[in-house]
Amino acid sequence: MTTARKPEWLKRKIDPIAEAQMTALLRSLSLHTVCEDANCPNRSECFKSRTATFLILGDVCTRGCRYCAVAKGAPLPLDAEEPQRIARAAETLGLKHVVITSVTRDDLPDGGAIHFAQTVEAIRMLLPDSTIEVLIPDFCGSESALQTVIDARPDIINHNVETVPSLYPTVRPQASFVRSLELLRRVKKAGLYSKTGFMVGLGETIDEVLSLMDALVCVDCDMLTIGQYLQPSRDHLAIAAFITPQQFDAYRQIALEKGIRFVASGPLVRSSYHAAEGMAQMEADL
Repeated sequence: MTTARKPEWLKRKIDPIAEAQMTALLRSLSLHTVCEDANCPNRSECFKSRTATFLILGDVCTRGCRYCAVAKGAPLPLDAEEPQRIARAAETLGLKHVVITSVTRDDLPDGGAIHFAQTVEAIRMLLPDSTIEVLIPDFCGSESALQTVIDARPDIINHNVETVPSLYPTVRPQASFVRSLELLRRVKKAGLYSKTGFMVGLGETIDEVLSLMDALVCVDCDMLTIGQYLQPSRDHLAIAAFITPQQFDAYRQIALEKGIRFVASGPLVRSSYHAAEGMAQMEADL
């Protein structure tokens, strides 16, 4: 595992004014963002441009993935007013592309699928011309839960595979690579844009990354994000390697050549980084 200093290409300046302004808006509406909860390195940039990825279903996750900074434990009951507050925040920000994600809620019978659908519907009411992207958990493989989200007709359904299959027991032991692939297959079969993402620098080989891309092509995945894993704390998995910007560029080119339509690949790329640009490209390709 690497103990080297963070390379220059991973360093970002913090804009305290932009972060304070966005945080004040979010707190006034009792909302969370994954930007804050997952300690995203791009949050100053996104907050400065008045964009954010909203976090629903509370801010405590029921799973114990060893790469993630989101709090783990026993979550609070669902907040029935949260979908409306998300919609009002998106309206206040004037968002043209709204991204919604969540913690994983294995304690709920539907994993929070109805809450996702209600949030999509609330945004559609206030922002009928905006596009909507949801980044969902696997709902423990429930077909009915996934169908609930599909029936709400967001423009993009994103579900991250996170890493190569061989690292699942270490990185995300409560998940299943096959289950995640099946989710992406069903999304595409339903006629929606499918999207996924994974991290590198966890100990995977280049051949494993290329095989993962092949698996995504086999389920007709439309969009892909690839980013560097960054260790949130000493209690999380250590970084195995810092992947160079040149290797990220190579991964992007290979993925495009394999047939994935939109690929964002770079050290600081995250699931919803510049998500509106991905949506715009998908629409332009029609």
